[in-house]
Amino acid sequence: MRDDIDRRLGAWGEAVAAQWLVLHGYEVLAHHLSYREGEIDLLAAKDNVLAVVEVKLRTGSFASGMEAVTRRKQERIRKAMGRYLAQHPEMDRYFIRFDVCQITAPQGMETERPAVKYLENAFY
Repeated sequence: MRDDIDRRLGAWGEAVAAQWLVLHGYEVLAHHLSYREGEIDLLAAKDNVLAVVEVKLRTGSFASGMEAVTRRKQERIRKAMGRYLAQHPEMDRYFIRFDVCQITAPQGMETERPAVKYLENAFY
């Protein structure tokens, strides 16, 4: 039951992040890509940049979403992106950037105006 709630909350957070990206001129190309190596929450393009976006949703005041993207998590995202690029050679025209989008929603999905903090080049 808790896993289902967490999954729905995560999907909602990704939708909030995707909406923010669109409002800021990005085209969202993919949601929740899952590979053996790891997962990619969102892929979004703007100009010549392909942003690999890790979405972190926070409902409480504990550690920030930015802090939650550990070195191990970063490595899994990089490996997943390597797999994606191997399967999509047409994407080699883009500069790849790793970003983190933190969504703060104290009332979870009931939050009327979730706060979005977006960090470009969060890791390499």
